[in-house]
Amino acid sequence: MMTDRIADMLTRIRNAQQARLEKVEMPASNTLMAIADILKKEGYIQSAKAFNRKGHKHLRLTLRYDDDGRPVIREIQRVSKPGRRVYAGADELPRVKNGYGIAIVSTSKGVMTDKSARAARVGGEILCTVF
Repeated sequence: MMTDRIADMLTRIRNAQQARLEKVEMPASNTLMAIADILKKEGYIQSAKAFNRKGHKHLRLTLRYDDDGRPVIREIQRVSKPGRRVYAGADELPRVKNGYGIAIVSTSKGVMTDKSARAARVGGEILCTVF
């Protein structure tokens, strides 16, 4: 049984980028699909597609690379972990790399970026940071 699906997703993305793979697949959940949608909207990945395989939901991400072949996602880290949850209010949300990166936050209004959470004046659990 997997205890931290988000950490698994981030590790799969990092490993696929190291191997210069075009696509990466993983078991899906609603939270992972919301994170993938944010990564797509922010331009870190090309596409995110959910599909069924033998009755189980899976998620396929198509990764993005720049013109020189370097991954667009330079750094992706898990912040809140099962052993140590990290919460922040709307005023305390972190600015990743002076606003060049994003923090993905799970709020009462759904999963959103730190900028969206500040605009909506809601805090929540800081899932991960992306740069």
